[in-house]
Amino acid sequence: MIESIFTYQFMTNAILSMIFLSIVAGIVGTYIVVRRMVFVAGGITHASFGGIGIACYLGMPPLIGALLFAVLTAVGIETLGDKGKVRPDSAIAMLWSLGMAIGVLFMFMTPGYSSNLMGFMFGDVLAVSSADVIASAVAAFTLVIVAVIFRRPILYVAFSPSFASLTRWHVRAISILMSIAVAVSLVMAIKAVGIILVLSLFTIPQSISNLFVKNMGHMMILSSIIALIGSLSGLAVAFVFDLPAGAAITAFLTIAFLIVKLCIRK
Repeated sequence: MIESIFTYQFMTNAILSMIFLSIVAGIVGTYIVVRRMVFVAGGITHASFGGIGIACYLGMPPLIGALLFAVLTAVGIETLGDKGKVRPDSAIAMLWSLGMAIGVLFMFMTPGYSSNLMGFMFGDVLAVSSADVIASAVAAFTLVIVAVIFRRPILYVAFSPSFASLTRWHVRAISILMSIAVAVSLVMAIKAVGIILVLSLFTIPQSISNLFVKNMGHMMILSSIIALIGSLSGLAVAFVFDLPAGAAITAFLTIAFLIVKLCIRK
């Protein structure tokens, strides 16, 4: 069974992609959960659909447009919410809605792309290319280095921005850079699990690991392991029963969280 899976290049790409994306999700997702910015991440992800729509209309690679829109949204949320200019939740809602609206309008105006809408919304990890795998590997390697070198300022900003402001680190710059890292990471995972399901990979493993560890570094490592186990298990179920991989991964991770939560409560 295992040998038959690896005879297909698309399955090899899917497995390698999920390995690297699990590392990315473990690091960035932990920051998202600890910083309590899940709603922000949701806003960035859904707003990126505007970039997908415009890119399709202009004949560009969809994920390039998604990346530009996601980064602009992340910076926009930080800027609009700074110093109380606009309530953060209001800024997120406005950019979230605007991005989705732009995406739908441009997708509607693009001949022949309506059939790809489901792929963008729910993902298709089996369509991941070798170039996508390389990009995921580079991102994972880069994030590991950044997390190790800048672990203290990231920790300060995540848990106590007010305390971080008393140190030599520039809190606002770190917050913006981390928001951009969140945006890039989320867009990278869109092709595999889709806009709607991508947050499951960046929140559920972290929620599970948080039941066992409180140290942020340990949480990143355990989250990556849990994300990897959940991703490969969901991928295997999808392969055997011919199911959508993104949905299978999300379902597996959710069920795992519920089981762990019930076992710990007892």
